[in-house]
Amino acid sequence: MELVFATNNKNKQKEIQAVLPPQLKVLSLKDIGCLEELPETHATIEENSMEKAVYVREKYGYPCFAEDTGLEVAALNGAPGVYSARYAGTGVAADNIAHLLFELNGITDRRARFKTVFTLVTDTALEQFTGIINGTITQQPTGEGGFGYDP
Repeated sequence: MELVFATNNKNKQKEIQAVLPPQLKVLSLKDIGCLEELPETHATIEENSMEKAVYVREKYGYPCFAEDTGLEVAALNGAPGVYSARYAGTGVAADNIAHLLFELNGITDRRARFKTVFTLVTDTALEQFTGIINGTITQQPTGEGGFGYDP
């Protein structure tokens, strides 16, 4: 079965392919001739995820899934949330991390969570799935080999 993953993010594409069974062929947007940047203009990650999946399904005809993720920090009232990828205004992960750490300077409550919403659109279904992982923001960046807020 072929299924389109509505993302241009090669890191996400690689991570998804690694966890899916080999008989499920995951196509990229490039594979189906979609060279445009899909918009993420909504106020919630649920809406962003749905818009991308529905758009690709309607325009290209493939079963499709899309995802949107937000980092929600308790002390920042859920920010950066839907704006996580462009929190510092640049769209650069290191800038986002630096901005987040600046915002949390002197704050002891560093509870946070990643919230991811996947939307699957097929001939007969439109489903959304939500995953949440809780954690704590460290005082400084650590690690390597990740992407986004996972350096």
